[in-house]
Amino acid sequence: MSTPDTPDAAMASPMRGLYGITPEWDDTAQLVAAVEAAARGGLRAVQLRRKLATPAKRLEQARALRAACGRLGVVLIINDDWRLALDAGADGVHLGRDDGDIAQARQAGGPALLIGASCYNEPERARAALAAGADHVAFGAVFDSPTKPAAVRAPLSCLADAHRLRLPGASRPTRPAIVAIGGITPANAGQAVAAGADALAVITALFGASDIEAAARAFARAWTADPAGNSSSKA
Repeated sequence: MSTPDTPDAAMASPMRGLYGITPEWDDTAQLVAAVEAAARGGLRAVQLRRKLATPAKRLEQARALRAACGRLGVVLIINDDWRLALDAGADGVHLGRDDGDIAQARQAGGPALLIGASCYNEPERARAALAAGADHVAFGAVFDSPTKPAAVRAPLSCLADAHRLRLPGASRPTRPAIVAIGGITPANAGQAVAAGADALAVITALFGASDIEAAARAFARAWTADPAGNSSSKA
């Protein structure tokens, strides 16, 4: 599948493919089992997003997912809290508008910590996040979102435009990974990938599915099919 990239602007980040975001489940065993099922279907990264849990429960689940993701080869991202990411040994953190300072997270976590930033529909916010130390940027909601029905809409053109962004200080032109979020389903996933998304962040259509492994497989086909759903040999 073609992308808006130029050959000298390779993406080095591991943030590509299906990127699950956890629901508000207190049952840690259920959460780990769901991530394992999604990984069997092609999940590449997961974000622990617990807005309502206690700090103790978040740490418990972060550590449980760290162990599971290590076995599965899945990237683990923690939402909101870079300190929790470091305490749990996670691969990275995702920071929204009010979730903390990117530069501080980069200084504390060093170059190995993956840092994502919510950029909504604002390319200037993405540029500022990259300058502060982020290495992947998320745009959305790209479709109507059942999780955040009032979320600002980001047109798919934001994803293509973001391919022109570059990480500062690289020895060669390197772009950030581009994450699409908001209302993504297997039916529309191919549109987001064709528009330029490297990773698709999904909550409901993955972890709310009756068969999580099958749902993950359906999403994974977005990277091997055109937007009309026709299979392709190109990745």
